[in-house]
Amino acid sequence: MLMRMDSRRAALWLIAFTTLLRLMWAAALEPSNDESYHWLYTVYPDLSFFDHPPMTMLLVKAGLLLCGGWVHPFSIRLAFVLLFAGSQWILYRWTDRWYGGRAAFAALLALNLSGYYTAFAGTFALPDGPFLFFALLTYWQLCEALVRPAESRWAWLWVGVGFAGAMLSKYHAIFLPAGAVLYILITPGQRRVLRTPGPYWATFMGFLGFLPVLIWNIDHDWASFKFQGGRAKSDPLNPTPLFHEGPIKWFVGPILYLLPWIWFWLAVELVRCVRNLGRLEPIHRLLFCLCITPLLFFLVVSLRSKDVLLHWPLVGFVPMYLLVGVNWIRLKGQYPKTGRAFLTFWVVSLVVLLGFIFAQARVGVLSFPPPAKDPAADLSGWESVGDEIRARGWLEEDNVFFFTNRWYDSGQLAFAIRGKRPTTCYNSLDARGFAFWSHPYDYLGRTGYFVVADEPSEKIIRPEFERFFERIETPVEFPMTRNGKPFRIVRVYKCVNQIKPYPVSYTVMPRDWEPSPP
Repeated sequence: MLMRMDSRRAALWLIAFTTLLRLMWAAALEPSNDESYHWLYTVYPDLSFFDHPPMTMLLVKAGLLLCGGWVHPFSIRLAFVLLFAGSQWILYRWTDRWYGGRAAFAALLALNLSGYYTAFAGTFALPDGPFLFFALLTYWQLCEALVRPAESRWAWLWVGVGFAGAMLSKYHAIFLPAGAVLYILITPGQRRVLRTPGPYWATFMGFLGFLPVLIWNIDHDWASFKFQGGRAKSDPLNPTPLFHEGPIKWFVGPILYLLPWIWFWLAVELVRCVRNLGRLEPIHRLLFCLCITPLLFFLVVSLRSKDVLLHWPLVGFVPMYLLVGVNWIRLKGQYPKTGRAFLTFWVVSLVVLLGFIFAQARVGVLSFPPPAKDPAADLSGWESVGDEIRARGWLEEDNVFFFTNRWYDSGQLAFAIRGKRPTTCYNSLDARGFAFWSHPYDYLGRTGYFVVADEPSEKIIRPEFERFFERIETPVEFPMTRNGKPFRIVRVYKCVNQIKPYPVSYTVMPRDWEPSPP
């Protein structure tokens, strides 16, 4: 039905409909580990953060303001859902500009059928959502500036705006201009662009947007850059790279995250560009350059590190959505019945997958005994822990704080109690942002509640924390539940009177801060 409408009107209906579905999705699930941790960015606002630039914090804060300060999974996700509607519109306009409205609608449909973008980056409070928005804006305007410069007076300005926003969203943004540089170098006549001010103004604007991140890192001994750089070069080059864990993640990650049937069409267009590189039209060549540079970079990273995350290479496939839209329209004309059958299968498959995630997160339809991991465990149960803590009156006690030994559990715990009491992470190796949100002496003389889930906690609590507290009492044990059904065990230790500071990693004290002895 949508395909029979005017393409622009159909695109707006599709964006409105999918945005409504995402708003419902945003309201239905508890926050993930990363989201609850990102909410703490608004509790401890700063120019930047240990893990990410500040755009995530700004969008979480915007959602909270739109909801009148109401702290709920819906409110922290709201701005990300609305921004993804903007991402869809940019993709439509970008594709329409070069290939027409029908191909633009098909490209938009392909994006909405991509599992990671439609269900997670397009809904959840993750840096990938704003990064996609600003990456699309940057790519769109780069095409205007490099392929049709005479028709686009302000294109380089918008490239700078997009690049700055992307740099404020995710460190991956540093590679966005690399594809344009490659295009300029391999395309006859394009080097003259380097003699115009546009590229330099856009680059300047991008790095101006990155200034808050630089200032924060200067004040914190370059902690973010050391951490992210360490993930990219943790191992020497593997002598058998095809069997190395890193390249396998690089290859398999996009298949899993985009879903195989969408990844296939993106990969087909990429291979087609490689095979016809010397004969590509300028716009096709630019799309290929924008695609191949991040893919090759993360391939090299994967050869040196096992710490590659599965979603890192996804940005490399974004320019191929335009060509997928073109191909789908061509195939629809040739094989209309087959096309409808495939589309129906893709939509139904996506709905079934999301339905399973929802059901598993809310009620736990399947059991996953250890060592198997429940795929929806990160979206379940911590609200019940917060309810138990409130029911036991621990939040009403004076001079107490809460902590776990894993940064993501501390984020979940802080969100579950809505920040009513200080929450930190006591981990001497990896405390993430908690190492900067408090100082080791802050909790001296206080009683801490150590919350641990699914751990042999006696093996952790006694040797690790006993020497830091006057005494540690016998733990209280209760189940973590979803829809009233227990599925994990939580133990809470009351650690009375902290007598010396716990040495948290990454901690860099301000130059004017002097610890006071207890």
